[in-house]
Amino acid sequence: MRSTRLAVVAMVAVSLLATGCGGKSGTSNSGGSNAAVFTPPKIPAVTSLGQGEGQVNLVSWAGYVEDGSNNKSLDWVHPFEQQTGCKVNNKVAGTSDEMVSLMKTGEYDAVSASGDASLRLIAAGSVAPVNTSLVPNYADVFPDLKNKPWNSVNGTMYGIPHGRGANMLAWRTDKVRPAPDSWGVVFDPKSPYKGHITAYDSPIYIADAALYLSATQPQLGIKDPYALDQKQFDAAVNLLKQQRQNIGEYWSDATKIEQSFQNGDTVVGTTWQVIANGLTAAKAPVQTVLPKEGATGWSDTWMVAAKAKHPNCAYKWMNWVISPKVNAQIAESWGEAPSNSKACALMTDKNFCNVYHAADAPYWQKVHYWDTPIPQCLDGRKNVTCVDYSKWTQAWTQIKG
Repeated sequence: MRSTRLAVVAMVAVSLLATGCGGKSGTSNSGGSNAAVFTPPKIPAVTSLGQGEGQVNLVSWAGYVEDGSNNKSLDWVHPFEQQTGCKVNNKVAGTSDEMVSLMKTGEYDAVSASGDASLRLIAAGSVAPVNTSLVPNYADVFPDLKNKPWNSVNGTMYGIPHGRGANMLAWRTDKVRPAPDSWGVVFDPKSPYKGHITAYDSPIYIADAALYLSATQPQLGIKDPYALDQKQFDAAVNLLKQQRQNIGEYWSDATKIEQSFQNGDTVVGTTWQVIANGLTAAKAPVQTVLPKEGATGWSDTWMVAAKAKHPNCAYKWMNWVISPKVNAQIAESWGEAPSNSKACALMTDKNFCNVYHAADAPYWQKVHYWDTPIPQCLDGRKNVTCVDYSKWTQAWTQIKG
């Protein structure tokens, strides 16, 4: 399933309207405040559940809703249908932008939104608050995934955490010495690895540069890599333009970048844990680290449509996908840390959760989960305008040339 996460890299390329955007005043990682910079539409949460309606219409990332048709060993849809009587109809979305558009049609009951889409869905009134008391397995979700800026507003949960991952630094141990512990190895203008450095091919990668600058140029005052005023944004863009001369390839295909590390075309750059696992299995001399500056990453959330036609089945589905056994299946096949703390004991690979740092709260404190840059600064600054995502996409085109 290494290529399934590729859908996420096609990030939103449209500007967000000031009245349709959200954020928070704390940091982008697991800590910080959760005060919203917008007031969500008043949509009530479901107060009780009844019998299933017979079906549920979902929007998901590829690999999240498997029925055995892609791989016979991966099927958590049919057991769900048999137990609940809710037939699953799934629409795979290729981008967060597509997810937002599909949810606006009113034809879908639930969506597996990433952090760059969740707040837009909330602000647009496309999703409703979630009554977590109606999702029994929510009690076992890791605490540091609950009530966070990308899945809640003012203490009200708008979804059920599904899984998470970090964007790490990888290097070939036979080519890169000494072992790096900083993103500086990919941003050094005089890098000895020129032409063999890789970077994530998405405008959201600007946040990686901003995160590095927050540690190395504190005078810029960057508190949130997704909340950049013009000066901060220009600094990040300039750093990436400087880096461009050293980049061998930008990647958006996990399989291809894994091969590039294997054959030595790439010796250092951004990776995911699932890619690192593949390299280890191939006996490639590659190691990874979460650098001292921290890293960006993702956290996905199942959300219920505000006008769901099948809310009972939607709630049953959310409870199902974060049940220990199913959450373990999805995490292992997909290559991400599970959200349910009890899933770790049910992994086929008993070391899986250690490798993916599933229960390592200090590790995740260093991960700044993807968020959507908007004019209202997500770090809580007032009377300051931040650069929105449409300008990030324009800058990314210029950076790559």
